[in-house]
Amino acid sequence: MFNNRITRRRSLWLGLGALATIGMSNKFIHTYYGGNMRALGETNQDFTVVGTASLRQRAAAKGLIYGAAANYETLSVDTGLANSLIQECGMLVPEGELKWGFVQGIRNQFDFTQGDWLANFASTHNMLFRGHTLVWHLVLPEWFDEIVNQQNAEGIFTEHIATVTQHYAGQMHSWDVVNEAIDIDDGRADGLRQAPWLQLLGPDYIELAFRVAAEADPNALLVYNETAFEYDTPRDEARRIAILNLLERLKSRGTPIHGLGIQSHLLGDGKPYFNAQKFRQFLADVASLGLKIFITELDVTDDVLAFDIDNRDRIIAEVYEDYLSTVLDEPAVIAVLTWGLSDKVTWLSDYAPRADSEAVRPLPLNSNFQRKLAWNAIARAFDNAPTR
Repeated sequence: MFNNRITRRRSLWLGLGALATIGMSNKFIHTYYGGNMRALGETNQDFTVVGTASLRQRAAAKGLIYGAAANYETLSVDTGLANSLIQECGMLVPEGELKWGFVQGIRNQFDFTQGDWLANFASTHNMLFRGHTLVWHLVLPEWFDEIVNQQNAEGIFTEHIATVTQHYAGQMHSWDVVNEAIDIDDGRADGLRQAPWLQLLGPDYIELAFRVAAEADPNALLVYNETAFEYDTPRDEARRIAILNLLERLKSRGTPIHGLGIQSHLLGDGKPYFNAQKFRQFLADVASLGLKIFITELDVTDDVLAFDIDNRDRIIAEVYEDYLSTVLDEPAVIAVLTWGLSDKVTWLSDYAPRADSEAVRPLPLNSNFQRKLAWNAIARAFDNAPTR
C-alpha cells in the first residue's frame, strides 16, 4: 500500500527523509541542491577557542541548550561515548527508539524498554530528554498496511500518540510531533507530502497530532521538524515557503505548536549555496509567529571533500561556524543538537560514505572521542552568540 517499511535496526539511523531516502545515491544528495560534486580549496579561518569549558557549558552560558542524538545499542556498551555525552551534552535525543515502528512493532504492544533506558541515562546525568518522533512517513510498523484503513486510522493514530506521550509525560523537554510533512515534488498546492496519514486522514492529521500530544503531555514543547531547506536554491526556497505556510496555518487555527525544528544536515561543499541574509529572514519570519526554533539534527557531510584530513576538518569546521553564527543571531533559536557526537557513531557512514572508503568525519568529536576543529567551531559560535 505505502511501501514505507524498513527494518528495526535501520530505523535507528534515519533522522531525515529528503536526504536519507532508502537507496539514494551520494550524487543525488548534492545535485538535490543544484550543485556539483567537487573538491574545495583550503580555508584559513581561525578556530582558536578560549578555555576548556564543554559545549554544554558554553551553550548554557548564553541561555542555549546543546545536545546530541544517541542510540541505546551503542550507548549502553560504549563507555567512551557515554562519558563524552555526559561531559558535552545538556540534552539527549533518542535516534530511533521512540519512532512508531520501534515502539509499537507489534500491534497494541508498546515497547518502551530502550527509550526508558535512555530517559534514565539523561535524568541520571542531569540532561534534558527530547522525543523524536511521533509522526513520520517512514519507520511505520510491519502491520500498518494490513490493519490500518480509512475506518480505523484516526483511532490508531490518536491512540499511539497519546500512549507514547503519556508514558513520557513530565520527562520530555520537547517532542518532534510531526516530522517531514512537506514534499513539494508531490504536487499538492499546500506542499504537503503524500504521506500515509495524509492519504488516510487528510491534511488535518498534522493539527490532530499536536492536539493529542498537548493533551497527553501539556508541559512538553511541541515541535514541527523538517529537513532540506537551508540553501539558496529554487527548491529550498519553495520548501521554506511551504513550511512557513504550514506554520501560519497551524497557528491561525490555534494549534498547540511551540517550535520549528530545522534538521540542518549540511553539505561540506554547500558553502556557495548558503545565503546568510535570506536564511536569517526566514528565521525571523518563523519567530514572528511566536515559535521557538531548534537546530535538531546538525552534521556536515564530507563525502565529496578531498582526502586530506586536516583540510577536510577545516572545511567542515567552517561550515559549522558560518551556519551557527547565522542562526544564533536569531533570539528564537534555543537549542543546537547534533545528530551524534562522535565520528565513531554516525548514520552518514552508511548513507553518505566516501568513495575512497575512508571514514567520514562529520561530527564534533573524532572516533576516539577527541575534540576536533568542528568542536572548536561550535564552541566559538556559542561563545559569540548573543545571550537569550
